Amino acid sequence: MQTLPYVLVSGWASGISVYATVLVTGLAGRFGGLDSVPHVFERTDVLILAGVLATCEFVADKIPFLDSAWDAVHTVIRPAFGALIGGLIAGETGDLNEALAAALGGTTAFGSHSTKASLRLAVNASPEPISNIALSLSEDGAVVGVLLLAIHHPWAALVIALALLFFGVVLATLAIQRIRRGLRRLRNRAAATN
Repeated sequence: MQTLPYVLVSGWASGISVYATVLVTGLAGRFGGLDSVPHVFERTDVLILAGVLATCEFVADKIPFLDSAWDAVHTVIRPAFGALIGGLIAGETGDLNEALAAALGGTTAFGSHSTKASLRLAVNASPEPISNIALSLSEDGAVVGVLLLAIHHPWAALVIALALLFFGVVLATLAIQRIRRGLRRLRNRAAATN
C-alpha cells in the first residue's frame, strides 16, 4: 500500500464514516497482512469497538434528522480521527511526514464530512425517507469499496475518492441552492398574502 493515496482515501472515508474506516483498515491489516496498517487498528478491542460504533452509525444514518444530529456531533470527531489515522499510517510506513499526513487526512475528512452533512440536510428537507436511506447506503458502500480498492490499487482509489468528493460538493451546492430558492418563494408567498 502506498502511503499518500491511502492517507487521503482514509481521510475521505473518515469524513463519511470514521468507525467503518477504522474497522475496514484494521481488518485489512489483521487478516489481509498489510504491514502499513497501524497495529492499534488490528487489536481485538479496537475492532470490536469500531464494529459496534459502525453499526450504531449505520442505523442512525438511515433515520432522517437523527442522521443530521449524528453528523453535528461528529463535526469534530471525523476530521480529528481522519488526522489521527493519517498520522498513524504515515508513522507506520515512515515515508511520509506524520504531521503532513495528519493535516492531509484531517482536511480531507473535514471536506467529505462537510459535504455529507450538507447533503443530508438537503435530503432531510424532502418529505419521503427513501432518498435518505438510499443516500446512506450508497455512502456506506462507497466507503467500504474505496477503502478495499485502496489496498491493492491506491492511486485508482484516490481518483475515485476525489471524484466522489467533487461530485458530492457539486450535488450539495445544487441542493442547498434549490432549498434556498424554495424558502425564498415561500417567504414571498407569505409576504404577498399578508
